[in-house]
Amino acid sequence: MNILVINGSPHVKGTSALLMEEFIRGAQEKGHEIHVFHAAREDVHPCIACDTCRKTGNGCVFKDGMEKLNPMLADAELVVFVTPLYYFGMSAQIKAVFDRFYANNTALREQQKKTIVLATCGDTEDWTLDALKHHFEDAFRYMRWTCIGSVYALGMYVREDIEQSDYPREAYELGRSL
Repeated sequence: MNILVINGSPHVKGTSALLMEEFIRGAQEKGHEIHVFHAAREDVHPCIACDTCRKTGNGCVFKDGMEKLNPMLADAELVVFVTPLYYFGMSAQIKAVFDRFYANNTALREQQKKTIVLATCGDTEDWTLDALKHHFEDAFRYMRWTCIGSVYALGMYVREDIEQSDYPREAYELGRSL
Protein backbone atom coordinates (compact mmCIF):
# COMPACT_ATOMS: atom_id res chain seq x y z
CA MET A 1 0.00 0.00 0.00
CA ASN A 2 1.17 3.53 -0.75
CA ILE A 3 1.08 5.45 2.55
CA LEU A 4 1.56 9.19 2.96
CA VAL A 5 2.38 10.44 6.45
CA ILE A 6 1.74 14.16 6.95
CA ASN A 7 3.62 15.23 10.06
CA GLY A 8 2.35 18.45 11.61
CA SER A 9 4.74 18.58 14.55
CA PRO A 10 7.63 21.04 14.63
CA HIS A 11 9.47 18.85 17.16
CA VAL A 12 11.86 16.39 15.54
CA LYS A 13 12.11 14.26 18.68
CA GLY A 14 8.77 15.07 20.30
CA THR A 15 5.90 12.90 21.43
CA SER A 16 4.12 12.92 18.08
CA ALA A 17 7.37 12.07 16.31
CA LEU A 18 7.69 8.89 18.36
CA LEU A 19 4.18 7.78 17.43
CA MET A 20 4.98 8.48 13.79
CA GLU A 21 8.29 6.59 13.93
CA GLU A 22 6.67 3.54 15.49
CA PHE A 23 3.76 3.53 13.06
CA ILE A 24 6.18 3.75 10.13
CA ARG A 25 8.33 0.95 11.56
CA GLY A 26 5.30 -1.34 11.81
CA ALA A 27 4.02 -0.47 8.33
CA GLN A 28 7.46 -0.92 6.75
CA GLU A 29 7.81 -4.35 8.35
CA LYS A 30 4.66 -5.31 6.46
CA GLY A 31 6.18 -4.08 3.19
CA HIS A 32 4.22 -0.86 2.69
CA GLU A 33 5.69 2.08 0.80
CA ILE A 34 5.95 5.14 3.06
CA HIS A 35 6.33 8.79 2.09
CA VAL A 36 6.63 11.47 4.78
CA PHE A 37 5.81 15.15 4.41
CA HIS A 38 7.06 17.24 7.33
CA ALA A 39 4.69 20.20 7.22
CA ALA A 40 6.65 22.14 9.83
CA ARG A 41 9.84 21.94 7.76
CA GLU A 42 8.22 22.96 4.49
CA ASP A 43 7.17 26.39 3.30
CA VAL A 44 3.36 26.08 3.19
CA HIS A 45 1.44 29.32 2.92
CA PRO A 46 -2.01 29.48 4.48
CA CYS A 47 -4.95 29.60 2.07
CA ILE A 48 -5.98 33.20 1.42
CA ALA A 49 -9.36 32.34 -0.13
CA CYS A 50 -8.53 34.12 -3.37
CA ASP A 51 -10.28 31.33 -5.33
CA THR A 52 -7.69 31.53 -8.12
CA CYS A 53 -7.44 27.72 -8.04
CA ARG A 54 -11.13 27.46 -8.90
CA LYS A 55 -11.31 30.40 -11.32
CA THR A 56 -8.31 29.43 -13.45
CA GLY A 57 -7.98 25.67 -12.96
CA ASN A 58 -4.23 26.22 -12.58
CA GLY A 59 -3.99 25.26 -8.94
CA CYS A 60 -3.02 27.44 -6.04
CA VAL A 61 -1.36 30.83 -6.52
CA PHE A 62 1.29 29.77 -4.02
CA LYS A 63 4.05 27.61 -5.46
CA ASP A 64 5.46 26.23 -2.25
CA GLY A 65 5.76 22.97 -0.32
CA MET A 66 2.33 21.88 -1.50
CA GLU A 67 3.86 21.36 -4.95
CA LYS A 68 5.88 18.57 -3.33
CA LEU A 69 2.94 17.21 -1.32
CA ASN A 70 0.22 17.23 -3.98
CA PRO A 71 1.62 14.37 -6.13
CA MET A 72 2.23 12.25 -3.02
CA LEU A 73 -1.29 12.98 -1.82
CA ALA A 74 -2.80 12.07 -5.19
CA ASP A 75 -0.96 8.73 -5.23
CA ALA A 76 -1.58 7.78 -1.59
CA GLU A 77 -4.05 5.06 -0.69
CA LEU A 78 -3.72 5.86 3.01
CA VAL A 79 -3.03 9.26 4.55
CA VAL A 80 -1.75 9.39 8.12
CA PHE A 81 -2.12 12.70 9.94
CA VAL A 82 0.32 13.27 12.82
CA THR A 83 -0.16 16.22 15.14
CA PRO A 84 0.31 17.42 18.67
CA LEU A 85 -2.73 19.06 20.26
CA TYR A 86 -2.25 22.83 20.19
CA TYR A 87 -4.91 24.63 22.14
CA PHE A 88 -7.60 22.02 21.47
CA GLY A 89 -6.87 21.64 17.76
CA MET A 90 -4.30 20.45 15.26
CA SER A 91 -1.01 22.29 14.89
CA ALA A 92 -0.99 25.34 12.63
CA GLN A 93 1.46 23.56 10.34
CA ILE A 94 -0.90 20.68 9.56
CA LYS A 95 -3.93 22.99 9.46
CA ALA A 96 -2.28 25.04 6.71
CA VAL A 97 -1.84 21.83 4.71
CA PHE A 98 -5.45 20.82 5.31
CA ASP A 99 -6.72 24.22 4.21
CA ARG A 100 -4.70 24.03 1.03
CA PHE A 101 -6.48 20.79 0.02
CA TYR A 102 -9.09 23.25 -1.27
CA ALA A 103 -7.11 23.79 -4.49
CA ASN A 104 -7.58 20.08 -5.32
CA ASN A 105 -10.86 19.60 -3.51
CA THR A 106 -12.88 17.99 -6.29
CA ALA A 107 -10.20 15.45 -7.21
CA LEU A 108 -9.47 14.60 -3.59
CA ARG A 109 -13.14 14.03 -2.77
CA GLU A 110 -13.41 11.58 -5.66
CA GLN A 111 -10.59 9.40 -4.34
CA GLN A 112 -11.37 6.57 -1.94
CA LYS A 113 -8.66 7.26 0.61
CA LYS A 114 -8.22 5.71 4.00
CA THR A 115 -6.92 7.76 6.92
CA ILE A 116 -5.29 7.32 10.31
CA VAL A 117 -4.75 9.94 13.02
CA LEU A 118 -1.81 9.93 15.44
CA ALA A 119 -2.11 12.71 18.01
CA THR A 120 -0.58 13.59 21.35
CA CYS A 121 -1.39 16.04 24.09
CA GLY A 122 -0.01 16.93 27.49
CA ASP A 123 -3.35 17.24 29.24
CA THR A 124 -4.84 14.23 30.99
CA GLU A 125 -8.56 15.04 31.02
CA ASP A 126 -10.41 12.72 28.65
CA TRP A 127 -12.36 15.54 26.95
CA THR A 128 -9.21 17.41 25.93
CA LEU A 129 -8.97 15.75 22.52
CA ASP A 130 -12.70 15.95 21.67
CA ALA A 131 -12.50 19.03 19.41
CA LEU A 132 -9.55 17.58 17.52
CA LYS A 133 -11.31 14.25 17.03
CA HIS A 134 -14.45 15.98 15.78
CA HIS A 135 -12.45 18.17 13.40
CA PHE A 136 -10.79 15.15 11.81
CA GLU A 137 -14.06 13.18 11.71
CA ASP A 138 -15.90 16.03 9.99
CA ALA A 139 -13.07 16.69 7.54
CA PHE A 140 -12.89 13.00 6.60
CA ARG A 141 -16.66 12.81 6.20
CA TYR A 142 -16.57 15.82 3.89
CA MET A 143 -13.68 14.37 1.89
CA ARG A 144 -15.45 10.99 1.72
CA TRP A 145 -12.39 9.36 3.23
CA THR A 146 -12.55 6.49 5.73
CA CYS A 147 -10.70 6.62 9.04
CA ILE A 148 -9.40 3.12 9.78
CA GLY A 149 -7.59 3.80 13.03
CA SER A 150 -6.14 6.28 15.46
CA VAL A 151 -3.92 6.70 18.47
CA TYR A 152 -4.84 9.62 20.70
CA ALA A 153 -2.23 9.89 23.45
CA LEU A 154 -3.23 11.75 26.63
CA GLY A 155 -0.79 13.06 29.25
CA MET A 156 2.28 13.08 27.03
CA TYR A 157 4.07 16.38 27.68
CA VAL A 158 7.58 15.27 26.81
CA ARG A 159 9.30 12.42 24.96
CA GLU A 160 10.12 10.60 28.19
CA ASP A 161 6.39 10.47 29.05
CA ILE A 162 5.46 8.72 25.83
CA GLU A 163 8.50 6.44 25.89
CA GLN A 164 7.20 5.04 29.18
CA SER A 165 3.65 4.52 27.88
CA ASP A 166 1.90 1.95 25.71
CA TYR A 167 1.14 4.50 22.99
CA PRO A 168 4.24 3.78 20.85
CA ARG A 169 3.36 0.08 20.87
CA GLU A 170 -0.21 0.96 19.80
CA ALA A 171 1.13 3.03 16.90
CA TYR A 172 3.52 0.24 15.89
CA GLU A 173 0.74 -2.35 15.99
CA LEU A 174 -1.53 -0.08 13.95
CA GLY A 175 1.18 0.09 11.28
CA ARG A 176 1.68 -3.69 11.39
CA SER A 177 -2.07 -4.31 11.10
CA LEU A 178 -2.27 -2.86 7.59
